[in-house]
Amino acid sequence: MRPQPEPVVTQRAVRVECIPDGRPAELPAGTPARITQALGGSFTLWVEGQLMRLRGADADAIGKPIPSAPVAPAEPTDSGPEGVRSLVWQTLKTCYDPEIPVDIVELGLVYACDVLPMDDGRYRVRIQMTLTAPGCGMGEAIADEVCDKVLALPPVAEATVDMVFDPPWDRSMMSEAALLSLGL
Repeated sequence: MRPQPEPVVTQRAVRVECIPDGRPAELPAGTPARITQALGGSFTLWVEGQLMRLRGADADAIGKPIPSAPVAPAEPTDSGPEGVRSLVWQTLKTCYDPEIPVDIVELGLVYACDVLPMDDGRYRVRIQMTLTAPGCGMGEAIADEVCDKVLALPPVAEATVDMVFDPPWDRSMMSEAALLSLGL
């Protein structure tokens, strides 16, 4: 059973992104909302019939503490590309689609993760991922979150996220755990 959305009221004006088109909007102070999801360091709000994504850095606008950064995965026991790849996959599991309470790995949105050594001993990471729908306006926000979190890993010097739509995503790409958690 899913928890009931938590009612909140904005305590200050705050910028949000409308879901699913990703367009920016501003909520004035005193706007009633309901938190439908608080995962991965951001909040999904239901405001007057519209879903909106609030960055975790603006959590104080709804009276919530700013989420701490996800606990960084432990340093890899293998300091080579495979150890870094493992860290990256762990980190990707802290990224969520703002409409679906399942991380992007369990949703089957991440198609590839390449880790290449650089001359300075750090790594260049390239991620290929998709979206649940090609026209989803939240793609840039999700890609930016992925890139920011991967770049925060000490062994990573560069990160790029490429959105691909071949093969197109469908429910069969979701893990069994994701299907169960969504009641599918």
